[in-house]
Amino acid sequence: MPELPEVETVRRGLEPALAGARIRRVEQRRPDLRFPLPDRFATRLAGRRVVSLGRRAKYLLAGLDSGETLLMHLGMSGRFTVAGVRHGRFVHATGGAAAHDHVVLHLEGGATITYNDPRRFGFMLLVPTALLDAHPLLRGLGVEPLGNALDAAYLAARAAGRRSDLKAFLLDQRIVAGLGNIYVAEALHRAGISPHRAASCLARNGGRPTDRAERLVPAIRAVLTAAIDAGGSTLRDYKQADGALGYFQHQFLVYDRDGEPCLRDGCKGIVRRTIQAGRSTFHCPSCQR
Repeated sequence: MPELPEVETVRRGLEPALAGARIRRVEQRRPDLRFPLPDRFATRLAGRRVVSLGRRAKYLLAGLDSGETLLMHLGMSGRFTVAGVRHGRFVHATGGAAAHDHVVLHLEGGATITYNDPRRFGFMLLVPTALLDAHPLLRGLGVEPLGNALDAAYLAARAAGRRSDLKAFLLDQRIVAGLGNIYVAEALHRAGISPHRAASCLARNGGRPTDRAERLVPAIRAVLTAAIDAGGSTLRDYKQADGALGYFQHQFLVYDRDGEPCLRDGCKGIVRRTIQAGRSTFHCPSCQR
């Protein structure tokens, strides 16, 4: 499933074409994705101007001049392809099979934005903008990992007394919104912290942050920023909005590198794969303590 950097990369790819544009008409080629598309979906979008294009965790949010927001999730294999406008970086002549083009937005000026999803685990909803923060999908989300609200004190306060492992703590969307398996592994390696430690390792008695918490926050920001700059990570189905592959997988230090040498300077350890809560964990036992 695309993680925060992939979704942010898609948002940035869509923004030049979609933000400020008016939707001339909509082709709705099926009644549902993961969920049924909203009632009168095509009619409610036709003629509307997109006043903003944002992201919350792994959700894309297109604010409309009708007072509604188009809330979108890519699921496992969803992608947007933009045609009819000039693209920036990572341009490739690639895209999904046309049989899986489910929604096409025709914009004034001739550009088109096509949503393609072979597995149909993605979805689109129309939500009143004034009620967006209270929507069940958004209201319980934690802080954004690239926002100012994420700091060592916040992590320590949430982690104090927790016996769950640190990886599970960081994957909990109620604590930090948008982090996924890949980037938790990479951030913990950069911070030199074992994913198998209890989450309480981030908090001292009294709830003050430990050195691990102080190291972890900049590591999270650094790995997410690097991934966004690289256009995300391409694993299986993910593509950028112009059809391009992401490239951050070529910068992985531990993820999917089981049995390979640790890339930390001076470390002679070997990356190991373990299983936590049914998911693969990659870390270096030598330098992640």
